[in-house]
Amino acid sequence: MRRLMYEAQRALASPVRNPRMATVIGRLLGAAFLICFGTGLYSHFLQDPLDWMRFATRPEFLYQVTQGTHMITGIACFPLLLAKLYIVFPDLFAYPPVRGFIHFLERASIALFVGASLVQITIGLLNTYQWYPWPFPFRQVHFALGWVLIGLLVIHIGVKLPVITRYWSKGSPVSDHLEDAVSNDRASNAEAVRLWGSTRPGGVTGRVLDYIDATPRARTRVSRRGFLTTVGVATTAVVGLTAGQTFTPLNAVNLFGPRKKGVGQQGVPVNRTSEQAKVADAAMAAGWTLTVAVAGTERSFTRSQLLALPQTEVQLPIACVEGWSQMAHWRGVRLSDLADLMSADPDTSFRLISLEERGSFSKTEMGREYVRDPLTLVALELNGETLDLEHGYPARMIAPGRPGVLQTKWLSRIEAI
Repeated sequence: MRRLMYEAQRALASPVRNPRMATVIGRLLGAAFLICFGTGLYSHFLQDPLDWMRFATRPEFLYQVTQGTHMITGIACFPLLLAKLYIVFPDLFAYPPVRGFIHFLERASIALFVGASLVQITIGLLNTYQWYPWPFPFRQVHFALGWVLIGLLVIHIGVKLPVITRYWSKGSPVSDHLEDAVSNDRASNAEAVRLWGSTRPGGVTGRVLDYIDATPRARTRVSRRGFLTTVGVATTAVVGLTAGQTFTPLNAVNLFGPRKKGVGQQGVPVNRTSEQAKVADAAMAAGWTLTVAVAGTERSFTRSQLLALPQTEVQLPIACVEGWSQMAHWRGVRLSDLADLMSADPDTSFRLISLEERGSFSKTEMGREYVRDPLTLVALELNGETLDLEHGYPARMIAPGRPGVLQTKWLSRIEAI
C-alpha cells in the first residue's frame, strides 16, 4: 500500500503542486472567503437586525456595492477552490494517512472545509437563480455554514501556520509534495530500504534517488506560469461575465447573471411577481388604502390622497440579495412626512405590511435611521411612470442602502413599533 501511494504521488507530480503555490492560491481563496463572510454578515443583519443595531444610509448605493461584492467573491471561489484542490490532490495519497493527532486535525478540517465550501458556494450560486432544489431553508443554512467555514478556516490556518509562514514570501524555497514525502522517508532508512530495496551503494539512496530523478520528467506537464494564467483567466471570466448584473460598466458582457439591467417592466428587473405573491386583485381594487398607525391613532390614505401630498423625486437602486441591482428614478411621499403627519416621535421605527399574506418578507421592519432619511419614500411612480403592478403598485417602499426584499411592495399598512 505504501509503495502504491508513492507511485500515485509520483504520477501526480507537477511543478505547481508545491507548498509555495498552495500558499499563493490559499491566500486568494482565504481573502475571498473573508470578504464573502463579512459582506454576508452585513446583508444578514440588515434583514434580521439585533435590537441595538443601526445602519448607514449613505452612500445610498452601499448595499448595491456590498452585496455585489459578496456575489463576485463567492463566484470567484469556484476556480480558486478548484485550483487549490488541484495543487494539494497528491496529499490524498500520503502514507500513513494519519501520522498523529495534529495531522488528523489537519486532514479532518480540510475535508470538512472543502465539503462545506462546495455546498456553500453552490447553494449561493443557485440562490441567484432563485432555484432551491433542497429541503432546507436557504437563508438560515447559508448563514450557519458561513460561521462553520470561518471556524474551519481558522483551524486550518492554525495547523498549517508553519508551512504558510515558510512559503508566504515570493523568495521562499520551492519544494513539491513528492520531494517532501521522500525527505520524510529518509528519516527512516530501514523503512525505505524495506520498501524500495537497495540498488545503489548507500541503501536508501537507491530507488529513492531514481524516484526523485524521474520526477522532473513528470513535472513538465503543467508549468507554474501556465497554471497561474489558467486560474487567472478562469476567475476573471466567471466574475466578468456575471458582475454586470451589479456593476454597470460590465453590463454588456453579463452572460451568466440571471438578471440584465434594463430588462423588465419600466426598465427594472423583477424578482417576485404579483402572481407569485397572489396580490393582483387586492392591489388593483378601487378601495385600496394605505393605513398609517402611530400610538393608537390610524389614518388611511387613498392613492389620490397620497399623490396630493408633497412629492419627492429620488434616484435609488433596487439591490437584491441575489447580487443584481438596478438604479432607477422614484417619485412619491417621504416617509418622514407621513410620520410627521401622524405626530410620530423622531425615534419611531416602523413595521411595513404588504398585501401579500404569505412570504418571508410580507412584513418587514424599518429602523428610525431609514424612517427619517429624506430619500426614503412611499413610492408611487417609477422612471416617470405610474408604478407598475410588478413593482409594487399601488405603493411600495424605497429607501437608501436596503436590500430589495426589505423594499416592501404592495403596501397596505405602516405601523409604529
